[in-house]
Amino acid sequence: MSGVEGDKYRSYLHGEGELNTTWRWGIPNYDVVNKLFEDERTKVWPPGSLEEMVQNLMKTWEMELFHKASLDDFKSMDVNKFTFSLNGRKGLNLMEIKKLGGGYNPNLQTSLPEQFRIYDPEKENAESSHRAFLTAFPRGFAIEVLKVYAGPPEIVYKFRHWGYSEGPFKGHAPTGELVEIYGMAVFEVDEDMRIGRVEFFFDRGELLAGLLKGAAIDETSAQEAASTCPILRKTG
Repeated sequence: MSGVEGDKYRSYLHGEGELNTTWRWGIPNYDVVNKLFEDERTKVWPPGSLEEMVQNLMKTWEMELFHKASLDDFKSMDVNKFTFSLNGRKGLNLMEIKKLGGGYNPNLQTSLPEQFRIYDPEKENAESSHRAFLTAFPRGFAIEVLKVYAGPPEIVYKFRHWGYSEGPFKGHAPTGELVEIYGMAVFEVDEDMRIGRVEFFFDRGELLAGLLKGAAIDETSAQEAASTCPILRKTG
């Protein structure tokens, strides 16, 4: 699962195979978050290693799920079999993920009462979710594989996800501080390394807590700027 022209970590992003791909916001550009990843990752995996393969597969899967608008364009997943579950919840298929709103919503499912939901996945869609986190993390939200415990067909690994609170989030000013979460994940893959099942385990509260430390502000203008800026909209 090596990278291809245009992005060394993500397949199925550029090249002849993507000439007819339907993108949500145009072809995404991961240059900024790739720099953050390369500057601050804690592991540099040898080329061709299992760890590198899993890391690139994870980044490719995330890219397709966030940025490709048509299931026909998904290549890292078996779209007829695929399910995603968070913290042991019932698995969601791709149509159920779409109904949930896409974006970060599947990763931020919650049983909290509505009045306690600073980020409410039931009120967000793919556009608003992408805009909220893109605004909060203008340098991106990098991710790395820390350890692979089991290889194919059931891959089990530990990950680190991090970024810097440098933009407003849900009415809170940025702090400039590091926001960092750790978690575990399971990928079930077939003989072609297409993902059929994903399970993620992490504390969503750790992510949101890091974005809510700043003072209360009116973030309307910042959100509007992010929604209309063509460069920000295409950032990975």
